[in-house]
Amino acid sequence: MRGVLVTGGSRGIGRAVARAFAAGGDRVAVQYAGRRADAERTVRELPGTGHTLLQADLGEPGAAERTVAEAVAALGAVDVLVNNAAVAPAADTRHPIAETPLEHWQQVWRRMVDVNLLGAADLCWATAHHLVNRGTGGAIVNIGSRGAFRGEPDFPAYGATKAALHALGQSLAVALAPHGIAVTSVAPGFVATERQTGKLSGPEGERLRVESPFGRVGTPEEVAATVHFLASPAAAWASGTIVDLNGASHLRT
Repeated sequence: MRGVLVTGGSRGIGRAVARAFAAGGDRVAVQYAGRRADAERTVRELPGTGHTLLQADLGEPGAAERTVAEAVAALGAVDVLVNNAAVAPAADTRHPIAETPLEHWQQVWRRMVDVNLLGAADLCWATAHHLVNRGTGGAIVNIGSRGAFRGEPDFPAYGATKAALHALGQSLAVALAPHGIAVTSVAPGFVATERQTGKLSGPEGERLRVESPFGRVGTPEEVAATVHFLASPAAAWASGTIVDLNGASHLRT
């Protein structure tokens, strides 16, 4: 039984990831920022026992280190970190360069960098030090994005921070391999989470579905299954990889 810290676990991909680990017999610490009722539902519905709920705004100084320490205290140890929390594309974070005022441009960039990159980096640091001190190995899985490769013209800060997260993971994979710690990333395409229900049911839904030759978008459970495998000892040799999960909607060389 492992201790698993999943950030951004109140719903969507984070909730599915938490469920996958709990179903496999692990104890899960679910971090959330502001959607407490949703996060409580995630923990309440997890199979097994010993799970815990942690609140933190990962864009605040010290929040990441505190979150790892609280997870260790609640679970006894953290063997796996899943970096899923992020400021995501939304109407209020849209910032195409040609039409966005400087104040909003700077505000979105700084918030996305603080949470999507710096918060994730600090979580990696704290988890890595915990694992190295224990000497037992472990795994870190970062949730990146297809947008890191194909570009995000309406959300350039999102694409940039996800690309940086991928690069961070590859650097850490090399640095932490001597300690038996595997670091991988997944790069999902469009995923049918609760947050995207309106978009998928509206006029944009068909365009999103036909981006993939499968004629649909991804599911949180598909992402969770891959994350669960990458965090397993069987996937240690995949350390350093970035797994595309986009239904062949974007192929990179």
